Amino acid sequence: MDKAPKDIRNVAKYLSDVSQSGLRAREGILNGRRVEYFKGKSAINALLKEQYKAKSRPTVADRDDAAEILKDLVRYQFVVRCDRSSEEDTRMLRLNPMQAFQEESYYAWLYEGSQWTIILGGIGLVAVVLAGVMFPLWPPILRDGAWYISVAGLGFLGFLFILSIVRLILYVLTVFTIPPGLWLFPNLFEDVGFIDSFIPLYAWDSPKKTADKGSVMLDGTKKSE
Repeated sequence: MDKAPKDIRNVAKYLSDVSQSGLRAREGILNGRRVEYFKGKSAINALLKEQYKAKSRPTVADRDDAAEILKDLVRYQFVVRCDRSSEEDTRMLRLNPMQAFQEESYYAWLYEGSQWTIILGGIGLVAVVLAGVMFPLWPPILRDGAWYISVAGLGFLGFLFILSIVRLILYVLTVFTIPPGLWLFPNLFEDVGFIDSFIPLYAWDSPKKTADKGSVMLDGTKKSE
């Protein structure tokens, strides 16, 4: 990994940054270690996005070019090819002896990003601990400010707790009276931004449709696959 060309390292930085590449990795366990892994096809799609284009990265014209670049990520051990131990448990992974790139294979990250981020994070953690230990020595105005902030934080958590109970009660009442049920702040616990969590104010529940294993014939019998 240390001997990798700069442009390949920039590709690894791009793919590991979800906000840029959109490559969402899943959590898994490989050799007893928690890792994040993704599918090769998803990485190719990320390299074909407009956000990828930059002078500091290799040019990608089609899927073949993207696959060649991802082969270099495997070669320099930014990622390793792995397989799921079973289809039932998608978290347990095992190393694939054939370290090559294929679209349908899975790849676990070994690249941990910039070490400066880890160092600065450690320094920040130590600073927070020291600040907490030295709290009695803080000036009165800072101690009062910290108290107000902590009370505001606890109040907000209490508000979310009460809101979650109210929206659940409202849903249960409406699912029996005016189905399919009404959700207050439907995006409250979704993976969206803070403001978007409270937009829209309400929405009707839309249950996900599950596909049958066989299609239903006109006479009511199922057609076998």
